[in-house]
Amino acid sequence: MLKPEKLPDLASRSASALAMIFLGFWGIWIGGFVFQILVSIVCGVMIWELVVMLVPSKKSLALQLGSVTGASLLLSLYFPNEFILPLLTASFLVGISQLSRNRIIYLLFSIMIVISGFAILFLRNDFGLIWVVWLVTVVVVTDISGYFAGRLIGGPKFWPQVSPKKTWSGTIAGWLGAGFVGALFMVNLDFGPKIIGISVAVSMASQLGDIAESALKRKMLVKDSSNLIPGHGGVLDRFDGMLGALIFLFTLWLPYGAAGDFF
Repeated sequence: MLKPEKLPDLASRSASALAMIFLGFWGIWIGGFVFQILVSIVCGVMIWELVVMLVPSKKSLALQLGSVTGASLLLSLYFPNEFILPLLTASFLVGISQLSRNRIIYLLFSIMIVISGFAILFLRNDFGLIWVVWLVTVVVVTDISGYFAGRLIGGPKFWPQVSPKKTWSGTIAGWLGAGFVGALFMVNLDFGPKIIGISVAVSMASQLGDIAESALKRKMLVKDSSNLIPGHGGVLDRFDGMLGALIFLFTLWLPYGAAGDFF
């Protein structure tokens, strides 16, 4: 039986999750400029949270770098191709020149955030709605399956030095949930069986993104990236898995003109 003491933040976590899912899928469905604005804002907020964690005294700089990142990501979609790279690297260069410490950490995570933002816009525009829905569903189901299995089953820890709450039961449940999502898409949308394996691999990549952010928070001695989302912490806490999944998937699909060419 599900005991209340095992899930103390379930109510606020569930309400916030439903709101994020609704907003996210609405933006994905609408696409176009609405989705571009939404992604740019999310990436800008993640950069803001990152800088506040790395250099808490530089809150104004955090806001500036978040704004630069969101604006440059959005502008990169409308400028000629030769301007895309300079725009996307703007926040990296400005950030490492302004931060007094933790520059390498900022560089690595800001690259992850910007590439992921560009990748999901690329997937939505070039590959279509259904593939973004598949990706988000895999990551969400991985997270939900891992959360409940870890709480209810428990067992050996996955990497206690980095993330004390993560268990092997939750990790494996995430893989199984992602495989199930892949199977559903295969059966209902006539995709090849390869999508099941890719779904599990995307799940693993999302877990690596989660682990990377857990390591960052542990190093910076913070519990959450911020307190913007009740029951979930910050935006980076919610999208860390998406960062890992998107970077993996973007690298995998980049040589292909359409998802169907891969599958």
